[in-house]
Amino acid sequence: MKLSHIASSLGARLENGSPDTEITGVAGIEEAGPGQLTFVANPKYASAARSTRASAVIVAEDFPAPTTAALRSKNPYLAFARAIELFYQPPRYEASVHPTAVIHPSAKVGKGAHVGPYVVIDQDVVIGSRAVLLAHAVIYRGACIGDNFFAHAHSVVREHCRVGNNVILQNGVVIGADGFGFAKDDAGHWYKIVQSGPTVVEDDVEVQANACLDRASVGETHIARGVKIDNLVQVGHGSRVGEDTLLCAQVGLAGSTEVGKNVILAGQVGVAGHCKIGDGVIVTAQSGTHGDIPAGAMVSGSPAFDHKLWLRCSAAFPKLPEIAKAVRTKAPKA
Repeated sequence: MKLSHIASSLGARLENGSPDTEITGVAGIEEAGPGQLTFVANPKYASAARSTRASAVIVAEDFPAPTTAALRSKNPYLAFARAIELFYQPPRYEASVHPTAVIHPSAKVGKGAHVGPYVVIDQDVVIGSRAVLLAHAVIYRGACIGDNFFAHAHSVVREHCRVGNNVILQNGVVIGADGFGFAKDDAGHWYKIVQSGPTVVEDDVEVQANACLDRASVGETHIARGVKIDNLVQVGHGSRVGEDTLLCAQVGLAGSTEVGKNVILAGQVGVAGHCKIGDGVIVTAQSGTHGDIPAGAMVSGSPAFDHKLWLRCSAAFPKLPEIAKAVRTKAPKA
């Protein structure tokens, strides 16, 4: 593919290179070789851009000129993501129903669906157009799903849950499993609380492998438009997650957590139940939150507090034995 065609497709400006250069693929900045396209967004990697063997580099408008051809873009990371699509197309699945699939007569599946081996679609299910359900996906009774649904192998949508358009479920996802709700009876035994409320997933959501979005005891668990949920995430019953929020790997939300819009919860963040996290909050990796967090805050630690203060505390922590010794030495003797 000629470099000029790539530049046009990405809306990028070609600089310092021949438009007829042939590009055969994409690669990371350090691995890329002749004939490949790479990218760099952070100015601190300017030296890597100068030493790369790639035939062309996607860079920001103000990035220092590399030694090779440059494709200048306002958003290099997004441009590189789109460049990957020029060279790799995921498998396409023709409209068909595998003979081993089980579809209840009352279920309604839209036009253009691909229903793979051993898929089960229970009674009163509604699925929109152009759905892809791969092997062993299971849709429980009464679920309602929109257009362009993509369910990878062994993903599950439980009873009466509602899923919007353009939703992707990676392998092993469970939408609407029972929330973790038990009450202790007079004999000291745990009595299961029926989880009657569905999980609702709005449009343009992707849930990655082995994540669980539990149903609610009452009301609903709600995932808003554009949310991206990473592998092994647990969303507790009755929680609400706002638009365009990222829940990274192994995040855990206890029941009735409210997370705002455009929030980033980094890997292994834990949020105690009934907490409210404001819009635009960033919680750094392995932090634990036990109270409400105002909009726009960045917090770290367990219990989490202001990130800049946490950095200073972390720097001081290794010095505590030395500080304690100095205090004891200077303290007046009784």
